[in-house]
Amino acid sequence: MTKAGDNAAAFAARFGVTVKALRVYEREGLISPARSGSNWRAYGRAEEERLTAILALKRLGLPLARVRELLNGFKGSLDAVLALHEQVLTQRQGELGTALAIVQAARARLASGTSLSADDLTHLVRTTAMTRTTWTPELQALAETHYTKDQLDELKARKFDMSDRQAIAAEWAQIFADGERLRLGDPASADAQAWAARWKAAIDKFTLGRQDLHDAAARFNADARADPKTAPQMPGSPEVWAFASKAMKILLGNKS
Repeated sequence: MTKAGDNAAAFAARFGVTVKALRVYEREGLISPARSGSNWRAYGRAEEERLTAILALKRLGLPLARVRELLNGFKGSLDAVLALHEQVLTQRQGELGTALAIVQAARARLASGTSLSADDLTHLVRTTAMTRTTWTPELQALAETHYTKDQLDELKARKFDMSDRQAIAAEWAQIFADGERLRLGDPASADAQAWAARWKAAIDKFTLGRQDLHDAAARFNADARADPKTAPQMPGSPEVWAFASKAMKILLGNKS
């Protein structure tokens, strides 16, 4: 890079993008290169950091309009963008580990001579798809409306290593998969009630049995699943959540 900065072609080549992409980012107000005396664009350190942030957010699957909003909110902080990127990548690492375990279990069944039924294949596809959830800025903003600052600070302070995260993700993946199998049946059946007890136990691990955290989590999940923007980011199908609600009412009623 020269002191004055790279031209568009050199800058684009260094970052693996096209000059056309740079023009799009400029038109969308995401990047503003300096201009030379002859009106040539010159890309320097500020544009390097800006493009790094843009590409990091785009890799999270965010549209350019949302990228622009976040960059404005972060006030140009590259560290804030990379912190968000790190958070999402860490979560996806655990989710991919869970998905891999599910696929390996299915292959082990095939290797033992056990065939997979049509229902098994449906559960396999839906469960591995469910592992790909992402803690997006939209979900973070929603959480901040339902949890108090003290509650959020407490949740953030909990320390989980990668094996803990994978175990939690695997537990919920299996709960959702079993829910897909059970949801067409009777929520009062013995199998459904045993499943509801597992659902409740998994929730209790998160809430530590505290009513305030339970209520906040319930409000958050209800609103997240009701909003078209965040519903696709939530794990589990709407049908399983509806079945869980029925089964839980019966379970808690039986214990009252």
